[in-house]
Amino acid sequence: MRPPALLRLPLLWHSPVYRFHTCDWAEMSDNTPTDPLPMDWAAPSSMAASAPDDPELMAVRDYLLELDPYGTRFAKVLRNTIDQLLDGENTGRFDWQELHKTEKTHAGTLVEINLQREFGFAGGQDLDYCLAGYEVDCKYSQKPYGWMIPPEALGEICLVVWADDYASQWSAGLFRANREKLTKSGKETKKGNRDGKFRLTKELHTAVHWLWEKAPLKENLLLQIEPESKRTILEAGSDSKRSPGAARVRELFRQVQQRKVDRNVIRTLARQKDYLKRVRYNSGARTSLQQEGIIILGDHAIHQGISRNLGIPVAGKGEFVSVRVARLRPEHGDRARTILEDEYWVVADEHDAPEPAPRIPEPKNKAAD
Repeated sequence: MRPPALLRLPLLWHSPVYRFHTCDWAEMSDNTPTDPLPMDWAAPSSMAASAPDDPELMAVRDYLLELDPYGTRFAKVLRNTIDQLLDGENTGRFDWQELHKTEKTHAGTLVEINLQREFGFAGGQDLDYCLAGYEVDCKYSQKPYGWMIPPEALGEICLVVWADDYASQWSAGLFRANREKLTKSGKETKKGNRDGKFRLTKELHTAVHWLWEKAPLKENLLLQIEPESKRTILEAGSDSKRSPGAARVRELFRQVQQRKVDRNVIRTLARQKDYLKRVRYNSGARTSLQQEGIIILGDHAIHQGISRNLGIPVAGKGEFVSVRVARLRPEHGDRARTILEDEYWVVADEHDAPEPAPRIPEPKNKAAD
């Protein structure tokens, strides 16, 4: 069905810009977020009911919340750090359990470094950071309350962070590492030496004052999809010596439709430098799946408008969404529709026979895809 000559273009959502200040001795960061507030943003945890009698800790809290009111930047750092460790492009890994012990141990250091890079934190004299004028030690754990506090942090403020890639959750909070709140870790080396570190006692878990608690972590898609779909994707191209990566990416968009796919998933499956080549037209998944009626929409404004018109998830920065479409017919009624190649198209269902999809506009800037 062809549309009328005059079309109304979708309005674009202009992003808010947050302003913040940093310590006088630290350089102003250029990382002011410009993306629209995501649907899964994290509201700061309330500390009003249990506000500590600790003005220094509260000053650090206020400073961090001013830098990152919704936790979006913290969440981005944690997602990127986990992906950095997995190194899917070179290893094909997407599961934390596939990491070596030394890599897991290194996670805490990377989180500390990457948070400092993201926010431009000033370095502390004795501890990791100097925030709001106070020394702060950063500790990361793969599970809640698993942080190991070194002797030099006793009595100091600790920024404690954990992230669970399986539950797609993360938390970050502050606590004062008073000795009476801690217990010896009890760990010994093979030579019998104590490691000298401390843990927060179970009875005093409430000593942590959360900035964000169990906030959404951008999902690791290959961990979350159904086992059968995952197996089909990973086995695709196993008999091809020429381009198994292309087959895996193609199968990904065939199996996982109307769901956001981060480009890091494509990087992991393609395992090549120019991994987005496996998505584009001219031998990529867009060409291969076009005959099956499947289109792949990216984060370009035109693609986002098409997604909104169809009523499917809208790809954010570095994301893609695939969907099978069908030409609009009378039996589709008032189903959401969009215009492609001068015809109306709708999201296909089980009653719609596969038909070749229209070619969608592809951005000239390949980095935008």
